[in-house]
Order: sequence, then C-alpha cells, then structure tokens
Amino acid sequence: MFKITWKIVLFLLIAFVSVAGIAFPIVENPRAWYEFPLIPGLEENAKIIFFHVPTAWLTVVAFLVSTVYSFKYLRRKNLDDDAKAYSSAQLGMVFCILATVTGAVWAKFAWGSFWSWDPRQTSIFALLLIYGALFALRSSIESEEKRATLSSVYSLIAFVTVPFFIFIMPRIMKGLHPGSADDTNAGPVVNFKMNSSMFLIFFLSLIGFTILYFWMWRLSYKSIIYRDKLDKKLIRG
Repeated sequence: MFKITWKIVLFLLIAFVSVAGIAFPIVENPRAWYEFPLIPGLEENAKIIFFHVPTAWLTVVAFLVSTVYSFKYLRRKNLDDDAKAYSSAQLGMVFCILATVTGAVWAKFAWGSFWSWDPRQTSIFALLLIYGALFALRSSIESEEKRATLSSVYSLIAFVTVPFFIFIMPRIMKGLHPGSADDTNAGPVVNFKMNSSMFLIFFLSLIGFTILYFWMWRLSYKSIIYRDKLDKKLIRG
C-alpha cells in the first residue's frame, strides 16, 4: 500500500509543479499567492528554472552516484556495483540532454538563437562528449570484469570535470547566461529574487525530480542485474 501511495504522491507533486511552473503568472508586484515576481533580465523566461535547474541538478547527482558506485566496484569487484554505476550514468546522460534542450529553448526566447556557444552551453556540451565516451568504451569491451574495471576508472576521472564545467567555468567567464562573470541583472541562480511562492514551487520541483531520479535509478539497476543473472543462467543451461 505504501509503495502505491508514494508513487501517487510523486505523480501529483510533479503534475502540480509542472502546471504551476507554466500557468502561474509573472507580475511586477505580486499580491496573490500564485503570482511570481518579475526578475530583471529574465521576465517570463524565468519559468524555465522550474525544469531546467532540476535537470541540471540531477545531472550532477546522477554522475556523482555513478562515481560513488564505480569506486565501490574497484574496491569490492562486485558487478552489482557496476550495474548501479552504469544505470546512474545512463540517467545522468538523459538529464544532461534534457538540461541542454531546456536551456536551448530558453536561449531561443532570451537570446534569439537556440545555440550561441555561451560558456554554459559549451560546458554542458563538453560533459555530453565526456560521458558519451564512457558508453562507447563500455560497448567496445566484451569481458564483464574488464569492462566494469575500465569504465569505473574512467568514471572517476570523468567526474573530476563535472564541478568545473557545471559550477566554475560558467561563472568565471563572460557570457549571456544568468550567473556569468559579467551578469549584472539576475546574478547567480541561487540569488534569484524569488518570492515565497516561487521558492516553494522551485524547491518542490527539485524534490520531486530528485525522488523521480532515485526511483528510475532503482528500477534501472535492478533490471540490469536481473537481466545479467538471467543471461548467465541461459548460458549455463
């Protein structure tokens, strides 16, 4: 009963955040609880933060979880840890692509072009290439143990670039994205001038999408583990 209940709550939470994030109006002087404040430099485009920021956040979380279990695999040589690392890296790529797409949509309305090689766009594109190479590496190796070992080592090295490309590079370089070195309007993402309603929807979005990620990750790595065990039984049989 509990398993069904929390899934219903998660669905309602994601649905509420999606509707509120799109439908709630942005006005200069918010008075009603469902009104969002006008943020200089962002205007109506500010609504993208309810979807773009959570996907970018989960990109980091997923790659971090993948790195943690890659490290665990190197210590214990348990293929279940490799499955958990691999499934989290897969979800990290999905969220990275979603962050890139939502960012490009926002850029079209804010800057007039889907892609302008802004430092933020360049950094997330670099992450896509780095982690895309991880899947290319895994697909080129047949031995389970060798594949798990090499991809775990690669994952540890790859994650070193994540904090730099996500948090450092876009803030030390001049660019169009809010939070860049020369930004004088919105400032860094964490300093957006939100009212209490906007903060609530924003954090509910982060919470909802984070729970969704862990649920998807659990289903993903379990399916990989069960599939591998089934394949081994079929080979032995």
